[in-house]
Amino acid sequence: MNVVDLFAGGGGFALGFRQAGFRILTAVEIDRDAARTYSFNHPDVVVLQEDIRDVDYKDLEAWGKVDVVIGSPPCEPFTAANPNRMDDPADRLYVDPAGQLTLEFIRLVGELGPKIFVMENVAALAEEPLRTYLEKEFKRWGYEVYFNVLHAEDYGVPSRRRRVFVSNVEIRPSKTGVVTVRKAIYSMPPPDSGLLPNHESVAISPRKQERIMRLRPGEALMKYRGAGGFYENYIRLVWDDVAPTVMGSRRFVHPEEHRVLTVREQARLMGYPDYYVFFGSKDSQFNQVGESVPPPLAYAIAVEVKKYLERRE
Repeated sequence: MNVVDLFAGGGGFALGFRQAGFRILTAVEIDRDAARTYSFNHPDVVVLQEDIRDVDYKDLEAWGKVDVVIGSPPCEPFTAANPNRMDDPADRLYVDPAGQLTLEFIRLVGELGPKIFVMENVAALAEEPLRTYLEKEFKRWGYEVYFNVLHAEDYGVPSRRRRVFVSNVEIRPSKTGVVTVRKAIYSMPPPDSGLLPNHESVAISPRKQERIMRLRPGEALMKYRGAGGFYENYIRLVWDDVAPTVMGSRRFVHPEEHRVLTVREQARLMGYPDYYVFFGSKDSQFNQVGESVPPPLAYAIAVEVKKYLERRE
């Protein structure tokens, strides 16, 4: 069962599908650091570091028959966390250049004609009128769509994450239970010990350090305004709860220690194994983690997709 991965990021979505027994043929990712991370962790995959608008479907078909297309187009045009989000939902999809990239995903799905596709994004895409716009665009290519809204914490991810997985099949994996922050990071070696990749201390200013020392569990150091209200940052985590949503720009404070979590700790909060290495600057690594599909959730979805394909055969 062969997969093409669009807007592939650092490869978290692909990792879950590989763990479920799929073969990733090709991946498309424009960001250099993310493409390097993907190539390192998936060395047998052809990674095209290209603008999706320049990709011809024949370039993707050249490596084998495509059964499944997965991908995560940019969420910035649609998320309420973006203070610059366009007011009109139609403009977010059809006018915003980043929003138009979702249409490129649909184009390649239509041209490749996979048996199943799965497109991840923020849950706002499941709301009207964006829902109707997407239904119309997929219908042009002969696909009916389901808007599968899933919570990552239901599938063994130690952080909250509500996302929609738009697909031509209904995806309802069995829930696997909650993993707390304690279970995810308590036993880790100290930062800078050299025992784990991407586990280096994060520099912060003396003033911020002083304020962090006064934070109680669950409290945030600061808030910023998004289109949908205020969002917290530098949140001190609670040991026996799941973490808030991991985002590229969001930093967490250790439950007990007066420091910011490392990239490796945040990767654990997304369910990444320690052997998965991230490349680029520290900010780039945080972005790759925070903008990805958590591998345990990707695996749960892949298992459901595999069942559909096996029934078809």
